[in-house]
Amino acid sequence: MTSVDEAVALARADNGLAVVSTLRAAGTIQSSVVNVGMLRHPDSEAQVLGFVTYGKVKLDNLRARPQVTITFRDGWQWATVEGVAEIVGEDADNLRQLRRDVFVAAGGTHDDWDEYDRVMAEQHRVVVLVRIDRVYSNGS
Repeated sequence: MTSVDEAVALARADNGLAVVSTLRAAGTIQSSVVNVGMLRHPDSEAQVLGFVTYGKVKLDNLRARPQVTITFRDGWQWATVEGVAEIVGEDADNLRQLRRDVFVAAGGTHDDWDEYDRVMAEQHRVVVLVRIDRVYSNGS
């Protein structure tokens, strides 16, 4: 059985890039590539996956249908995590730090955090935290 740690490790060399898939109202799948990291939920301390986004389609899908699938890969090796998304974006002070935490968890670094914060706020980016319900791979 693949663990979530092993799944996330697959994308570590590629800046935490993973494919995030959500469900459209029509029942079709919408996918995009984002940087995903593993961190502790700020309220519950549970281990979750997190990414930062501003995509209207993805966020609308997650608001209506919070089920999400995240696939990590390295060459032909892949692992998928299924879970339920929580969108975090209402508390500006908490959001600023949480965006940084997710960015770092996905392997990011920044020379100017004030500039990073400014751009994230300007683009109205929010954090999506994903509860980990199921993990599987081509190795399990």
